[in-house]
Amino acid sequence: MTLACKQPRLVASAVALAWGLASLLSPAAAQDQQDAPCELQAGPTAAVTRVIDAETLLLDDNRKVRLIGALAPRAPDMSPDAPSWAPEEEAAAALRALVLGRSVELAFSGRRVDRYGRLLAHLFLDLGGERLWVQGELLKRGHARAYGIPGGFACMRELLAHERVARAARTGLWSNASYATRRAFRTRALLRLRNTYQIVEGRIVSVASTKSTTYLNFGKDWRTDFTAGIARKLIAANPAWAKTLKALEGKRIEVRGWIEYRNGPFINVEDPSQIAAIEEEEAPATAPGGPTLSSRHDAPVQKRKRPAAKGPGAVDL
Repeated sequence: MTLACKQPRLVASAVALAWGLASLLSPAAAQDQQDAPCELQAGPTAAVTRVIDAETLLLDDNRKVRLIGALAPRAPDMSPDAPSWAPEEEAAAALRALVLGRSVELAFSGRRVDRYGRLLAHLFLDLGGERLWVQGELLKRGHARAYGIPGGFACMRELLAHERVARAARTGLWSNASYATRRAFRTRALLRLRNTYQIVEGRIVSVASTKSTTYLNFGKDWRTDFTAGIARKLIAANPAWAKTLKALEGKRIEVRGWIEYRNGPFINVEDPSQIAAIEEEEAPATAPGGPTLSSRHDAPVQKRKRPAAKGPGAVDL
């Protein structure tokens, strides 16, 4: 069955979610949150017998689970004799402290299994009577970055809200230069980061469309400059959002995703949550900004201000 914070029998959870996000959402965005809740399919409950790495678990029924939505840090040097990587070890330790030996409830949205046979799930557990969302906790502590995969972008607004707390406080991996926001004009540096997940910031020079793709060009020469591409399928699925893209010309935005090489560094945008417009002015410390993109992605491009560290919301089943 589908469980969501709007269901009448979960009114208490819905109130807690709205209260937790109040400091991150504008009034309009708060209304969008009510109109488009994060919905997950309830799954089985099992015990965690092993933490394989910072985003992979082994359950007592011998199934493996990959935590969807929270991308754990990985060492830049993957050679066998490479020294340990502190952000990766800290993230794994944090996950181990949260779930090892405890019962967790799995929840799903979209794809349930990856090509390696691992379950793609959100995890929830009970800690002293408090319901805790594992992905949200890791993001809030700075042990992961919010991300999605094709067929697995559920709850991105809530994931990003948790991530924003750690970014504002420069906690965990956000204090490490390896996870700094990259500049769009530094194309050579971006190309050296091919096949890695990055957040790239810059000013859009032009928005151009072909029959198959809409391109956000961050430079005058599309053959060499950084570009973000949005496939026609995503444009067609989100018409209201798509209409806001042209207005991004001349604006500073963030794009998150995997760096590829396509006539220069390139990020393939597979979900509207990967794009965030950056406010030119600093946000007041008492009123941090938050996303305005609904989980149905039928709203204008979200805006990101530089927030103070406030408590995030949570996803409730």
